[in-house]
Amino acid sequence: MDAFSALLFLYGLASLHFTRSNLCTVEDHFDVMDYGATSDGYTDDSRISGTIMAPKSPSLWDGKDASQWLGFKDVSGLNVDGLGTIDGQGKAWWDQSCRYHPQLAFKFISCNGSSVSNLNFINSSQTHILVTGCNSFSINNVLIESPQNSPNTDGIHIHSSQQLVITNSQIRCGDDCISIGDHNSNIQITNVECGPGHGISIGSLGKSRNYVNVEKIHVTNASFNRTTNGARIKTWQVGRGYVRDIVFENLVFNSVKNPIIIDQNYCDIRDACKEQVTGVEISNVIYKEIYGTSTTGIAINLNCSKSVPCRGISMESVLLTSAKAGRHVTANCRNAYGQEIDVIPYPCLLG
Repeated sequence: MDAFSALLFLYGLASLHFTRSNLCTVEDHFDVMDYGATSDGYTDDSRISGTIMAPKSPSLWDGKDASQWLGFKDVSGLNVDGLGTIDGQGKAWWDQSCRYHPQLAFKFISCNGSSVSNLNFINSSQTHILVTGCNSFSINNVLIESPQNSPNTDGIHIHSSQQLVITNSQIRCGDDCISIGDHNSNIQITNVECGPGHGISIGSLGKSRNYVNVEKIHVTNASFNRTTNGARIKTWQVGRGYVRDIVFENLVFNSVKNPIIIDQNYCDIRDACKEQVTGVEISNVIYKEIYGTSTTGIAINLNCSKSVPCRGISMESVLLTSAKAGRHVTANCRNAYGQEIDVIPYPCLLG
């Protein structure tokens, strides 16, 4: 490992605190080399074993860029490991308007052949881990926690990345456990426990009328406990482009509000927007070996565009029942074409 791969970019350095004592004042700036990081090419200098805490009060960010806290940029071959904790101390941010919530996330920007493993992330002001512009990146055995009512606290958000793997992790947060943004391909998610939270979501996409390209996303062996959504794809009516070659398989839902959901008509005013002739094409989506319970009457909800229908939807071995004794659930499909085998509730896809 060279000196560059050992360097931790501490944006907003004045905010860094340690658990034993407050070693930094608002004027401090320090080099990780002074704290044991080496660059001899052999020593493992990328472990985190303590607790890094963000400032407790938003006012401590006055005059600074509150969107930058801890980040790695343009670093290849970096492996961040350890049993430590990254604490965003987000409550003070959550208590004020969402407009003023910065992304005090653990950020990886244009980091190739890199990884994060065995760390705890708690109470970020918004997203806990942000991965953008990365190739061949892995996240393994991480624990992410924030309260169920904490706003916009996604667990992991991915943007403009390829060949990314997320494995063996537990995510409990106030928004999407994992959100997959635009320009992503070849994303593998396996052995993830989600809940509470808003599920694993592709989207939302196309809000700025931009061209969307998301493909080859595979989610397998995941569980969802009392989440708002399960497997979700969400696109704005005004978007263009495509979402394709998506697989959700071996999923278990426990009291999930919307276990399987596609919303291709998302807009600013829910259920009150005039349907557009534009839309993001959604195709070749597989749901297989999916079981569990829904807290609402519609367990499968595919709300697709009349102008740009969902095509190539495949459902096989899906069994969803009501979480409420004596209740039944249904499936709702609108402009969705595909095939179904062994699906309960009763199939609704168009042939």
